[in-house]
Amino acid sequence: MPDSEVFEVRWHARGGQGAVTASRFLAAAALRENKHFQGFPEFGTEREGAPIQAFNRISPNRIYWHENVTRPDAVVVLDPTLLETVPVAAGLKEGGVLIVNSPQDPEEIRKLAGAEPGVKVYTVDATTIATECIGRPITNTAMVGALVRVTGLVDYGNVRAELESMFGSRFRESVVQGNLKALDRAYKEVKGNGH
Repeated sequence: MPDSEVFEVRWHARGGQGAVTASRFLAAAALRENKHFQGFPEFGTEREGAPIQAFNRISPNRIYWHENVTRPDAVVVLDPTLLETVPVAAGLKEGGVLIVNSPQDPEEIRKLAGAEPGVKVYTVDATTIATECIGRPITNTAMVGALVRVTGLVDYGNVRAELESMFGSRFRESVVQGNLKALDRAYKEVKGNGH
């Protein structure tokens, strides 16, 4: 039986958009706070462009179950075209949050996603942010910034430090700095219930 202190996140994207990296990155940031975590993908047809899901569980306590996340506290949608074909808000808990990469108003997204009235809906134009900051429409780091702002799930300083550590070993400095800018902008620019 799930522990009430476990916060569950479901990521929706298309293959190649970085949702799996985002879930791993968020899990690593939680580890910096000595939290227990899980970060794992679920692939369908495992091809670029196909809808995929990734998941996180983060808790101050040990996590003893390993099933897919079906009743998430938060849903993050990297590709807004998925709203037309995937029931992204399915199973979202009462009081949970839906964060969508879109320049649209959160109430318009609520209707498109079929989110229940008790769900808090947020939007951030992560595609524009990523294009301007990174030079490519790879939205995963921007969406992590929005998620952390909305939920307070992990300390933002730890998220920035983990991005520098994780990306710094794999990418040149300009890419790391671009991703940090995207993270910061999305953290500031996410809009919806209270932001």
